[in-house]
Amino acid sequence: MHSFRAFLLATACASLPVALPDGAAAQQPGGRAPRRPAQAAASGLVQAIEIRGNQRIEPDTIRSYMLLQPGDPVDPDRLDRSLKALYATGLFRDVQIRADGGRILVQVAENPIVNRVAFEGNRKISDDNLRPEMQLRPRAVFTAAAAQADRQRILDLYARRGRFAAQVTPKIIQLDQNRVDVVYEITEGDAALVARINFVGNQEFSDARLRDIIATKEQAWFRLLGNSDQFDPERMNFDKELLRRFYLRSGFADVEITGATAELAPDRSGFFLTYTISEGARYHIGKVDVVSRLRNFDGATVMREIDISEGDLYDGDAVERTAELLTESINRRGFPFVEVQPRIARNREAHTVDLTFEVTEAPRVWVERIDINGNTRTQDRVIRREFRLAEGDAFNAAAIRRSRQRIRDLGFFQDVQVTTVPGSAPDRAILNTAVTERATGEVSIGGGYSTDAGVLGDIGLRERNLLGTGIDARINTTIAQRRSQVDLSITDPAFMDRNIAVGADIFYVQRNLLTISSYQERQAGFALRAGYEFNERLRQSWAYTLTNRDVYNISSDASLLIKQQQGSTLLSQISQTLTYDRRDNRLDPHSGYVARLGTDVAGLGGDVAYVRGRVDGTYFIPFERLLGDPDYVLTISGSAGYLQPYGGKDERIVDRFFLGGENLRGFAIAGAGPRDTSTRDALGGRLLLTQSTEFRFPLPLPSEIGLLGRVFVDIGSLSQISSADRRLSPNIVDDSSPRVGAGVGVSWRSPFGLINIDLGQAVVKKSYDQTQVFRFGFGTRF
Repeated sequence: MHSFRAFLLATACASLPVALPDGAAAQQPGGRAPRRPAQAAASGLVQAIEIRGNQRIEPDTIRSYMLLQPGDPVDPDRLDRSLKALYATGLFRDVQIRADGGRILVQVAENPIVNRVAFEGNRKISDDNLRPEMQLRPRAVFTAAAAQADRQRILDLYARRGRFAAQVTPKIIQLDQNRVDVVYEITEGDAALVARINFVGNQEFSDARLRDIIATKEQAWFRLLGNSDQFDPERMNFDKELLRRFYLRSGFADVEITGATAELAPDRSGFFLTYTISEGARYHIGKVDVVSRLRNFDGATVMREIDISEGDLYDGDAVERTAELLTESINRRGFPFVEVQPRIARNREAHTVDLTFEVTEAPRVWVERIDINGNTRTQDRVIRREFRLAEGDAFNAAAIRRSRQRIRDLGFFQDVQVTTVPGSAPDRAILNTAVTERATGEVSIGGGYSTDAGVLGDIGLRERNLLGTGIDARINTTIAQRRSQVDLSITDPAFMDRNIAVGADIFYVQRNLLTISSYQERQAGFALRAGYEFNERLRQSWAYTLTNRDVYNISSDASLLIKQQQGSTLLSQISQTLTYDRRDNRLDPHSGYVARLGTDVAGLGGDVAYVRGRVDGTYFIPFERLLGDPDYVLTISGSAGYLQPYGGKDERIVDRFFLGGENLRGFAIAGAGPRDTSTRDALGGRLLLTQSTEFRFPLPLPSEIGLLGRVFVDIGSLSQISSADRRLSPNIVDDSSPRVGAGVGVSWRSPFGLINIDLGQAVVKKSYDQTQVFRFGFGTRF
């Protein structure tokens, strides 16, 4: 950069200023007002056009821009327009034209060529993000107007990041052969953050509640890692839509967000945002009906599929979802061209809304072609198999929306857009799918602590889209105080482009259970997996597992039952899991439910033979309508498991169920259930029953901190070890009476990972049970 400053262009020409002041604008692309051609006599013909001063541009190229040619009459007006045409090319910083008898003399001074574009002083926006936004690029023609436009673009980019005090000065460095380096000197300044957010007209909801709804947040110390407190005009428009939809979900059918203004503080240090709201009245649902305009279709046949009832609070989102569900249901009944429109009739005096879903015939349009672009790495077939309709199918807007969501759920793309354009005929449509690829490889190094495993370290390598085929491959290693393992896994989610996912795993696991059952355990083996979907909600998976299990390093004072478990056994097992999932979100559910049925059958070879079944389910009940916040959720879950040996072979301790810790808070890991009271060793059991009720609620802190509170009650029972095991020692107890634990907890979605803290109390227990008041779990990847 020293050489840049040493050779700043100072006087070469007026079109190359050392610094372009704010607001400067060139009168011509070259920076100088055009000079009118010398006045010539109107009589006479052009004998020749002579070009002077050109270095890179061929004379014939310059002559091609002239509006008169040899043999034409000498016309001052056409000479004047030729002068303007040459300036308009942007190739010249100065042009002079004069007539000398029959000769036309054209004197030009070419604009320089950009050698390179550089940036100085930018730390908040990288060169790689700035460079694509610039008009001036290497080998482009330099003009002062383009430099000024680029300067303004840089200021706009900083303004979008809340840095309205930024300053940009373009500087030009003259090089040989009429080339220049363009350097943008940037002073970023401090960010102008959102100092205050106000609401006008809100009666039903407090300012604090509405601040949780919008994406823009007030300046706070804990937002150092985010940008939600930076002012962004586009985000304000998004906030208006968030507010409108929130009010519609809450029964305010007449709501209007009438204004959103931003005022910059006089010292340019912060913004004051104000949203103006006209709430209107809150409505409840009156009559609900379905009216069909289709031939041979009775709207009453789909009434039972509407989950909106008379007396419910009006919910605009629920109305839209119901219209989509009705459309899909009628499509399945053999009516591919159908449109369901919700019609709303307000009773402003009674504050009710009569809701009518009108079913009409949609235009008969077929999908002519599905075009995909932007996938520079991912193969076309990986994207096409996510479409819920194919070329030649009837056009279905609901299926297109679902297809777009499924493509997004792959996690391979930053953005997915599906647009419709007319096809080759009025009844044909083309679906244009534009995707933007994202990185799918992951290298993760993590660490943390959990009550179950102790201090742990984790390192993994994963590629979720191997060679653009959609195959997920990973290797992961975890080393902890009481558990270490290595996993290699590969999964093809659509084997041979069919509705079947296949995969394989190779694993090695080592567990230290000396403090629980006085032994250590090693497992090494492999698993082959396959799964498929019956529909969007129901799926089933199968697996075959071959595992060598080794129980070793048994304490000398261990229970006799534990000592009999020493040695290696081979497990050959087939498993299946059937899952029905109606949760609104698989990662952070607030409503709906999920149920699973799992079965393990061991004995196809190997040393053990048993059937082990388990069923579990969780139901989520939202309290948003009652308490005004989506984070109020009641969760009710339960599970039952049973293990039954057969063929004269007893199960091993590593095959049994254990109770305590994660599935029964207030008790230690394996703290409840059958036990040898003389050695305190947990023995596990064949019959497991658990039930948990938990209420999640937001803490009185800003929601973006990510803190949620919990209160819970857990109930569990574990029993039924074999009679032969009970005969080994008179001190073995096997009591099936339920244990109860209750307590409170906190979950924090921190920038470093999820942290769970539970304080539980064993309310109903046996004297020999082992309890645990404090549970802590922390993990992260980076």
